[in-house]
Amino acid sequence: MDTGKAVGIRILELCARHDLSLNKLGSICHITQSTLNNIVHGGSKNPTVDTVWRICRGLGMSLSAFFDAPCFDPKDD
Repeated sequence: MDTGKAVGIRILELCARHDLSLNKLGSICHITQSTLNNIVHGGSKNPTVDTVWRICRGLGMSLSAFFDAPCFDPKDD
């Protein structure tokens, strides 16, 4: 799986876990809903580290925790 797709999957997983819509996540993280929509729906193939970092800060998690998920497992390629 490519990294951009995995990031989108992870964002949706975290939204579900925290009972957040993409709009609410965007508000918390100071990211536009359109940016999040582009990531989760494949419009953005390479989300920036800054965007992922903002999501992590908004959810109170580290970058390593964000990337510690099965969707980033190299066996899924």
